[in-house]
Amino acid sequence: MTDFDQFNEDDIPKSKTQIKREMEALQEVGKKLLALSKNQQKKVVMSDTLRDALVEADRIKQREAMRRHLQYIGKVMRTEDHEAIAKQVAMFDTTSAAYNKLFHQLEAKRDELIGEHSKEALSQYLEDHPGLEDIQLLRQLIRQSQKEVSEDGNTTNRKKLFRYLREVEEKKLGLKD
Repeated sequence: MTDFDQFNEDDIPKSKTQIKREMEALQEVGKKLLALSKNQQKKVVMSDTLRDALVEADRIKQREAMRRHLQYIGKVMRTEDHEAIAKQVAMFDTTSAAYNKLFHQLEAKRDELIGEHSKEALSQYLEDHPGLEDIQLLRQLIRQSQKEVSEDGNTTNRKKLFRYLREVEEKKLGLKD
């Protein structure tokens, strides 16, 4: 057995460049957190220290002071679950890949609920969302959407159904009250 067999990647210290990149990435997440509305910030799970740092950033007007404060936010983010925070922030960003993926999944679910096997799709959807409040509204939107597809091709009810599915999913993800 040679020394290479017992080699462990965790034993290698991080380079200064790697540490700097990680800090800049945390600062970038901090910038995105600052860009969120106050209501959206409340929905992101974070410590009181980070929350206080975001509140403090609103008072800062000078460019250099804001740059230093973003460094502080990046430092505070090291102690946070920054990956979970980044995922939550991405769900609020309409240009992010995570948001687009959710959007396409909801479109597919809507089409599945309207399609040929809508009863099976509905029972699966209700099974996946056991705490669904207004099942009657969901069934009504599905029926209206199916009628709309077979008749005139308007998209009004399909849009309503999509909005309903999006609201349910946002509540499930904790993005909406």
